[in-house]
Amino acid sequence: MFKSKTKTCQNCKIKFTIKPEDFEFYKKIGVPAPTFCPDCRMQRRFTFRSERTLYKRKIEKSNNKVFSCINPNSPFKVYDSNYWWSDEMDAMEYGKNYNFNKPFFEQLKELMYKVGIPHITVKDVINSPYTNNASNIKNCYLVFNAGQSEKCSYSVNILYSKDCYDNSDLAKCELCYDGFMLAGCYKTHFSSNCADCQEVLFSSNCINCQNCFGCINLRHKKYNIFNKSYSKQEYFKKLKEFDLGSYKNILSLNKKAKEFWLKYPVKFIHGRKNNNVTGEDIYNSKNVINSYSIKSGEDLKYCQLILFWPSGSCCDMSVAGGEFCYEIEESGGYKINFCWLNMPKDPKNHEAGFYEMEYSIGNIDSHHLFACVGLRHKQYCILNKQYTKKEYEEMIPKIKQHMNDMPYTDKKGRVYKYGEFFPSELSPFGYNETIANEYFPLTKEQAIEQGYNWYDKPKSEYKPTIKAKDLPDHIKDVNNSILKEVIQCDSKDCAGSSVFRIIPQELKFYKKMNIPLPRLCPDCRHRERIKQRNPLKLWKRQCMNKGCNNTFETTYSPDREEIVYCEKCYNKEVG
Repeated sequence: MFKSKTKTCQNCKIKFTIKPEDFEFYKKIGVPAPTFCPDCRMQRRFTFRSERTLYKRKIEKSNNKVFSCINPNSPFKVYDSNYWWSDEMDAMEYGKNYNFNKPFFEQLKELMYKVGIPHITVKDVINSPYTNNASNIKNCYLVFNAGQSEKCSYSVNILYSKDCYDNSDLAKCELCYDGFMLAGCYKTHFSSNCADCQEVLFSSNCINCQNCFGCINLRHKKYNIFNKSYSKQEYFKKLKEFDLGSYKNILSLNKKAKEFWLKYPVKFIHGRKNNNVTGEDIYNSKNVINSYSIKSGEDLKYCQLILFWPSGSCCDMSVAGGEFCYEIEESGGYKINFCWLNMPKDPKNHEAGFYEMEYSIGNIDSHHLFACVGLRHKQYCILNKQYTKKEYEEMIPKIKQHMNDMPYTDKKGRVYKYGEFFPSELSPFGYNETIANEYFPLTKEQAIEQGYNWYDKPKSEYKPTIKAKDLPDHIKDVNNSILKEVIQCDSKDCAGSSVFRIIPQELKFYKKMNIPLPRLCPDCRHRERIKQRNPLKLWKRQCMNKGCNNTFETTYSPDREEIVYCEKCYNKEVG
């Protein structure tokens, strides 16, 4: 019988506890206990996830320049994604014998540099060149981490959506704008955490509502403004008076709505149809502990961004999916450990095509691989060299022992034996290019001091022709000449260094929806939206409903302004 054990994280030096059920999981999949705490393990995986950064650069075997997520200064060879993921790619030619006189990660790094990586990670993408981490999308522009979507732009984490602009975390939505965590919504603008809503504006935590404005916590309502019921005629008269085509009016109404929301309670977790879960943004899940942004998960712990793939019996998994997986990022399947960037065989139908793999990168439809890069339809390979089943099974225990006897030590002195995910210094990305910097923000100096890569963003080659503050206030006063302008971002964070343009389909959308032109560049608009995210951290708190003694773990910190209720009190209040 296992007992809880307290360890000191070799990265941040704080103490963390490994519980008996954790040890049982590690034993079941045959790995040692971690030496990094859960937060540092998550941060390390996130350093291998570039999402919204694109560079214009040259690639191997081509004289043309492409838009790539790989910085031109990265030491990796970069190939066209279509070539990389095709069967034409034959990385077996780089196969090498395992060297028991050199640390494992030194050998893997050499192989990574020889084989290279794809310029972006996409599959079955049509007319969507400015995207990354996407599959089965069509006519999309600057969308990231997207699937089964069409005619969407400036969005992250979207699935089964159409004609949506400037959104984060959408599922099955259409004609939505500036939304955050929306599901099954239609013409829902400037809203967050809403589901199955139609023509809802400036609203939060509403379900199955129609024609509501500035509302919060409503269920099955129509024609409400700031939670007050109106007749249909009165509602549309008031809506016309708001004059939503004006940018100044939008700013004023957005501020008023958010101040109004603070008068009403929020549930301690964003989630529905769950049983025994802790974390944030969890839906249709069971026994999911200390995890974030999970859809259809069961028996998961320390997992994040499992949005597109039902998963179970996994720990420490990010942007992935599978069963009995551990410490993986952008990978998945059955019994997959310490892997990154393995493309599923059929993501649309949740067919991974992988099982029994460790420390492998950029493979397709393979099994029983150890430390392999870029293989297609292979099995029983080590460092891209073919072995028989018997040879493979004899070699693997020896390699794992060698990883412990001669561990890799990174430039900050962190020791990597068997059981650790890839060192962050092996990532092809700068810390500032990854989602690690969104969830664990660091300055350039802090990142370098902590041993992470950093690549400065090049200055824009475009000069502004108009400042955002000089744009027409009302969309009715905008004509097609705006399509020729290069607009200087109005954000102080940009300090005038970022510019952006309005594309034709975008202008058509604004005109149709009566939405004023944005004043911020896409990057700044994204940063403003994700301020609505709660941190990936839990606090123990008591329900704030008078007379209730229920306690819970929540991502709402004690210093927040929101009134936080337990689920029972929230449901009683909201109905």
